[in-house]
Amino acid sequence: MRRVAAALLLVLAGAVAAAAAEFPPRKAGLWELKTTTPDGRTMTIQQCVDAQTDQAMQANVGSSPQQNCSKRDVQKSGNSVTVDSVCTIAGKTMTSHAVITGSFDSGYAMAITSQMQGVPPRSTNIVTKWLGACAADQKPGDMIMPNGMKMNLLDMRRGQGMPGAPGAPGAAQPPR
Repeated sequence: MRRVAAALLLVLAGAVAAAAAEFPPRKAGLWELKTTTPDGRTMTIQQCVDAQTDQAMQANVGSSPQQNCSKRDVQKSGNSVTVDSVCTIAGKTMTSHAVITGSFDSGYAMAITSQMQGVPPRSTNIVTKWLGACAADQKPGDMIMPNGMKMNLLDMRRGQGMPGAPGAPGAAQPPR
């Protein structure tokens, strides 16, 4: 499951980074993201967002220091956004084609096809839906993984989002 999640994140990084500036903000609240890979595996996560964290997450993905996009062609038509990009991620060239349809207020779908240098083409489908307000124990940036583990994407940037990470709740504190 970790390899699938890592590969998925790599594919998404290229496609999402290429379009981050063009995505409208998502409605604040709890979103479900269901990802399906070509082999039929699915991974469902939930993500709590507000306007600030959604913008910060999109900007963070789009400004990753490990990638550089030489092409980013974005076409908008009605409720659809098509993104074709060529990026360098971890020193390898990735081309991707993403079609995003739907509403960033209630639910949208992403169909992503990508090809990374030296790796067979890969297609991924993501279907999202807005579930409502975030739970009382959630804060914007929280992502609930399929195994129930909760991490905060914004805290991860500061090294605090994973259980047991320095500075994370419940982690051993350094001696003073």
